[in-house]
Amino acid sequence: MSLPTPDLSAPVVKTTCPYCGVGCGVLATPDGRGGVAIAGDPDHPANFGRLCSKGSALGETVDLKDRLLSPTVDGQAATWEGALGAVAGGLRKIAEQHGPDAIAFYLSGQLLTEDYYVANKLAKGFLGTPHVDTNSRLCMSSAVAAHRRAFGSDTVPGCYEDLDEADLIVLVGSNAAWCHPILFRRMLDARQRRGTKIVTVDPRRTQTGEEADLHLGLEPGSDTALFSGLMTYLAGQGKLDGRFIEEHTAGFEGALERARQIAPDVAATARATGLAEAEVQAFFDLFARTERVVTGFSQGANQSAQGTDKGNAIINCHLATGRIGRPGMGPLSLTGQPNAMGGREVGGLANMLAAHMHFAPEEVDRVRRFWRAPNIITGEGMKAVALFEAIERGKIKALWVMGTNPLVSMPRADRIREALRSLDLYVVSEAVANSDSARATAKKTVLLPALAWGEKDGTVTNSERRISRQRAFLEAPGQARADWVIMSDVARRLGHGEAFAYTSAVEIFREHAALSGFENDGTRDFDLGGLSEIGASAYDRHLPLQWPVPKRGPEAKRGRARLFADGRFYTFDRRARFVAVQPPALAQPVTAERPLVLNTGRIRDHWHTMTRTGKSQRLSAHRAVPFVEIHPDDAARYRLTDGGFARVTTELGEAILEVTVTDGIRPGSIFAPMHWSDMTASHGRAAALARGIPDPVSGQPELKATPAAIEAVAYRSRGYLLTREVHAAPAGWWWARATVEGGSGLLFATGEGSREMALAVRGMFPGHELAEYVDHARGLYRCAVYAGDRLVAALAVAPGERRPEWELAKGVFAAPAIEAMDRRSLLSGRAATASAGPVICACHGVGLDTINAAIGAGAGSVEAVGAACKAGTNCGSCIPEIRKLLPQALARSAA
Repeated sequence: MSLPTPDLSAPVVKTTCPYCGVGCGVLATPDGRGGVAIAGDPDHPANFGRLCSKGSALGETVDLKDRLLSPTVDGQAATWEGALGAVAGGLRKIAEQHGPDAIAFYLSGQLLTEDYYVANKLAKGFLGTPHVDTNSRLCMSSAVAAHRRAFGSDTVPGCYEDLDEADLIVLVGSNAAWCHPILFRRMLDARQRRGTKIVTVDPRRTQTGEEADLHLGLEPGSDTALFSGLMTYLAGQGKLDGRFIEEHTAGFEGALERARQIAPDVAATARATGLAEAEVQAFFDLFARTERVVTGFSQGANQSAQGTDKGNAIINCHLATGRIGRPGMGPLSLTGQPNAMGGREVGGLANMLAAHMHFAPEEVDRVRRFWRAPNIITGEGMKAVALFEAIERGKIKALWVMGTNPLVSMPRADRIREALRSLDLYVVSEAVANSDSARATAKKTVLLPALAWGEKDGTVTNSERRISRQRAFLEAPGQARADWVIMSDVARRLGHGEAFAYTSAVEIFREHAALSGFENDGTRDFDLGGLSEIGASAYDRHLPLQWPVPKRGPEAKRGRARLFADGRFYTFDRRARFVAVQPPALAQPVTAERPLVLNTGRIRDHWHTMTRTGKSQRLSAHRAVPFVEIHPDDAARYRLTDGGFARVTTELGEAILEVTVTDGIRPGSIFAPMHWSDMTASHGRAAALARGIPDPVSGQPELKATPAAIEAVAYRSRGYLLTREVHAAPAGWWWARATVEGGSGLLFATGEGSREMALAVRGMFPGHELAEYVDHARGLYRCAVYAGDRLVAALAVAPGERRPEWELAKGVFAAPAIEAMDRRSLLSGRAATASAGPVICACHGVGLDTINAAIGAGAGSVEAVGAACKAGTNCGSCIPEIRKLLPQALARSAA
């Protein structure tokens, strides 16, 4: 099937950002040469024109470097006919020999809803395998389970407008300033406009915690104790909504009794959470006296062996006070991916069918009849962790991965890499040719080139149930195809052509909407029946709209912002359920051998495994190497220095990371970001170290509490290498690769001295002119490599205890022409003119030295700094860092 050609004539295309679950609207203006200018869409209700650093840099990520542009079979170029034949033939053979449940699909929140829908229909409806799960299992499946236990459905009750109307916002396990910065700006705006208080609940005092009115740095995993204590306190203070409890809920007495057992009073709550009694009392009082409360919870709560209970402990407090479904109040799950919710809508999780239906016999029968799928599955499949364990055991013989990189993001990833080798068939639908997962091999390996953001056409659903369009504005490169096209072609080869005779995304969307409305009498939350007959032109113009959108009633045209204000839920008796949660416990206790708790997560300017954000020099400038955060007391105990190196070890493996010493993390805990892969670092895959014990309800793996050990690592030399083309690092180096303007940057450390490094670099660039500075006695070596007047490479080597400073060299490297003073600067390591310093504001490319200069010139506030140099005036995710600079720089100026 050929992909329908998008209409690329419009000068500006309205689309949606492909990063987090905020779902920001984007204005894309293609330049006709494969590039695009990016701006925020002022009409989109998720962001009103604002974009974060990642969204602002999208134009830097659409090049075709490293793209998979044609199919391959076992590493050899293949035609689409040959590749699809290998996939269909392999699936058929495995189903015949081992049964359809020997086939598994692993999907992604990066897929559009239409792609997701076809994948689930093919696998669960026609191939007959239940083993379809998604990387969203790692993101928000505990929130899904908590919603279902409490509401009878996976329903997010509120909307982003509630952040504007709240008087108290509680953020649990959410570094929103970095991970959902556009929403965080709305929170800060609400504080400025109406005095909204912000409380953060997180073992780390993140950048969000720096901005909070109250930060609760509780013990890892003790969230259920905190919110059980809150429920007990609310009951004791007479702050419950007795009428709401009586008329609209069930299970209150049992949940309250359990809460009293876990945390009977403020003192007990403090002991269970490791907080001071005064901190607990302040939070409880603030929550008790404030009616308009939004509690936003994210990966810090979800990625836990008790993530579902954490969600229900939060929801219990909102149900007990009746603070749900009304403006400015309610629990709000902040999802991590652009279409995590769209995947939930179509049944992307192993424990779901399409349209928010599950496996009650009547629901299975309903979907069977709608799809005309006699081989439909009748029960749940294996969730992500269990699915990959089943590959190890030989139960799964075929795996199809779409739009995700599990060899970097999954816990126990090294074991997964080895397990994949045993597969009879490994299929990867991917846009990136050299991702860790695309480079893995099995007995039969098929890579299928998929469309990337900017080329895809369909819909996504954000954290507030708002469906938005992603529109194509770039031509499909090479032989890349839409995921739904690829799967439909395979379905036809397997004999299911009539059920997959789609010719456009809108046809799939109509079917998806029709299924949601099929025999839906209002007892199912997800209903797009009102869009089941949408025409192609209306679909193309489709405005962002929140579901439900039924065929009849007041929501038929405009959707609905909030649910449950009427006290009617989606259980059989229409009552919400309180859940008696379990007492908190660390998923895997620390030991003498592994005395620290490893927490993994995200940073400001990178996304997942960096296959997209790694292309941007702006986004690579803020944190260029994988790192580990550690408290000063622990750093002293383990003889670690800020900027030095440490080996972090768990039972799953090890990583070598640069050390960041900060009092923002609790003693006994360490934090490492999950973004670096084998593509971008030698020893940086932090998520692979996570034990990943699954939550017993949701199956979401624990990524926040793995016992770990840490020790210092010393290198003889450190330095940087800037090159126009990517050069492989020599064996034995520790390295991290970052995109720089004009080429590629390698920050490295090695056991070799400057003398050996000089000999090595001279052999790397034969036939080029080398200008060198040599002082081997002090371990110094600098080299500039020229081809005529063009700078080809720049290298600097220093003793291993010195962190390399490369801002000067990056500036020279980016210049279109090199001047005599630049040549001298490269060798001397001293700038001829003032440097902007390390990047603080990625949106506007403003460096540390520029900000300090503005402060020194009299800018005494974040707003004044922004007026002077624009830093912090876009998404605001750098504001916490700017605020921390103010007193330091002002003190230096006064001196």
